[in-house]
Amino acid sequence: MEAIFDDITEVLRQPRTDVWGKARAIVLDLAGKLLTGLAIGIGFAIVHAIAG
Repeated sequence: MEAIFDDITEVLRQPRTDVWGKARAIVLDLAGKLLTGLAIGIGFAIVHAIAG
């Protein structure tokens, strides 16, 4: 029974490393910037179409 608790404490003590964490953050940041730029561009296009 003690071996189970030792294994659990060892697993909880180890730091979790996510290999893709940094890459995922960069991709999400770029996607957000791209979508923001696209929304602004579409907004300008709509305003220019309405203005003539």
